[in-house]
Amino acid sequence: MASPFEIYDLLEDYAAGPEAVREVIIGLVWTYCEAEAIGLAMSPGIPTRTLPWAGSLRGRPLAELARWVRSFEPYPATLGMAAVNAAINHRHSLPEGVRLPAGLNGNLAVFEHFLPLIRDKKTVVIGRYPGLDEFIRTNALDIMVLERQPGPGDVTDAASEYLLPEAEWVFLTASSIPNKTFPRLAELSRAATTVLMGPTLPWLPDLHHFGIDYLAGVEMADRAEARSIVAEGGGVRLFEGAVRYRVAPLSSAPAGDWSKQLIARTASEKDRLTRAMDDWYGRGATLRFPQLAELEATQRALSRLDTCYQRLWEARQHGH
Repeated sequence: MASPFEIYDLLEDYAAGPEAVREVIIGLVWTYCEAEAIGLAMSPGIPTRTLPWAGSLRGRPLAELARWVRSFEPYPATLGMAAVNAAINHRHSLPEGVRLPAGLNGNLAVFEHFLPLIRDKKTVVIGRYPGLDEFIRTNALDIMVLERQPGPGDVTDAASEYLLPEAEWVFLTASSIPNKTFPRLAELSRAATTVLMGPTLPWLPDLHHFGIDYLAGVEMADRAEARSIVAEGGGVRLFEGAVRYRVAPLSSAPAGDWSKQLIARTASEKDRLTRAMDDWYGRGATLRFPQLAELEATQRALSRLDTCYQRLWEARQHGH
């Protein structure tokens, strides 16, 4: 079992690379980071006038911003998460899974997808989603909603220590990764079937190590539309056509196949960087190989993927 806090090492390694940031937008609801691909994360929602790096991010290495995901400050951590997602979305393919229909309340499509499985199950949702109350009432579901800033009908997230170990299903917002609640929430949810969800989600099979059973993230459908919606303060409007939800299990044969694909791509990148280093020193260079940090990160990512594939294979053999 992986240490829960390893997730931030993992994310940083996956974001190592030469890409430069092209544009950053911090919208009211979503934060957008564009390099070779686009990454999204949910904005902190806390007004501030004192961001010291405003106006200086374009052209910086994407890997530099990705390291900010470790920060305990909300804005750097959110931007770091968006940068990580931009790197992952450029380098890795999405898993096989079910593509959900677009719509105004796109988040509810995830709950609708799992509805046959969560009926009569003790379910906890971490994070308030627009329209969720009506969905719960309409379907007569036993769902408890945990929120940092609880509204009517919500329970404070402090109750997670008591409610999550008893839950049968847990829907965990991927925003818990940048806000640093993910390690503990994932640990508390180990006995439940856990769905990690939201546009903040990084598409990585390694999340299986942390007790995640399903990924419910988004794929980009219309980059220009997504940028406009983020820049103009949109929230659920994003799901009308700019992005689409995809749901993928992490304990089935397709997850293993996806992991193998990522291993092949990462191994190819490692070989490319190794050849470049051999050529660098073979030409008599005495300075350090300029992509050494990227090579080392790629080697660590490959090792984790090998372990991930082995664990997914073992889980399938035991019927988990």
